[in-house]
Amino acid sequence: MVERKYIQFQWFAVSVGVIILVVKFLAFHVTGSNAILSDALESIINVVAGSFALYSLILAAKPKDRDHPYGHGKIEFISAGIEGTLILLAGISIILKSAHDLFVDHQIEEIGLGIYLAGGAGLVNYILGWVTELYGKKTNSPTMVASGKHLKSDGYTSAGLVAGLGFVKLTGMMWIDSVVALGFGAFIAFVGWKEIRKSVAGIMDEADFDLLEELISDLNSKRNENWIDLHNFRAQKFGKGIHIDCHLTLPYYFTVEEAHKEIDCVEQIVSDNYPESVEMFVHADPCIPTSCRICSKEACNVRQILQNERIEWNLKNVLQNQKHE
Repeated sequence: MVERKYIQFQWFAVSVGVIILVVKFLAFHVTGSNAILSDALESIINVVAGSFALYSLILAAKPKDRDHPYGHGKIEFISAGIEGTLILLAGISIILKSAHDLFVDHQIEEIGLGIYLAGGAGLVNYILGWVTELYGKKTNSPTMVASGKHLKSDGYTSAGLVAGLGFVKLTGMMWIDSVVALGFGAFIAFVGWKEIRKSVAGIMDEADFDLLEELISDLNSKRNENWIDLHNFRAQKFGKGIHIDCHLTLPYYFTVEEAHKEIDCVEQIVSDNYPESVEMFVHADPCIPTSCRICSKEACNVRQILQNERIEWNLKNVLQNQKHE
């Protein structure tokens, strides 16, 4: 049901994008402004990328199957990468056209109407982008976050566009139009490159240290005396989903049932923060005599060494593939 709500929202975003695209090309038709044309060309990318994002959300919502045991979530990274590539290409094309038009005379007409149309479209895009990015962060969706940032960047460029056209109207210096478009092109290309970089990082399972720190800090604050040690902690994103592997050191004399209950407690703490998207595999390690030094379990009849240190779990020591002895 939740997935369906976000897919419906993406349908709405694409529909609004088509309307904004028409408005921007209307503004270019009545003004002939290169800056407005660059903004309109970016809107084509918005619609194409938004449509692919919609497809990726529908595919990512499919349940796991035999061919895709980890689900279909990584399609969202591919979607974000394609969107980033399209944004980058749009930025480069805007830069090339604007650089050419710096040396070619061109006239701008109906600047006032163009300002109203472009400014209104940009404002709608910014609001839509802000809401889309907010939804994406709530669901850990790279696709929606990328789409939201793209739409917000369109709002920023529209604001600069309005300022530039206003200056042209006041001064009559037409070359400013191409200079403003050049600036937009550079900014758009930069946004596209950042999205490509993030997409590749997700596909390559690059460590998300902010996510890891949040997870480890929460487990550290809620640990109990039976959890002697936590190590070899890894988190992998699959679209909105998160797959976690770790080793948990427990008293060696625990039965399988007792160990399983402790692992369930660890999984519950993580799931409380990510209720819809966590898959966690915890490997139970038995404690060894040198573990006594860091063990806080009071009712232990086999302790060989008094506890003399409490190790606070953090990024530095929990990611290592070895016990803290």
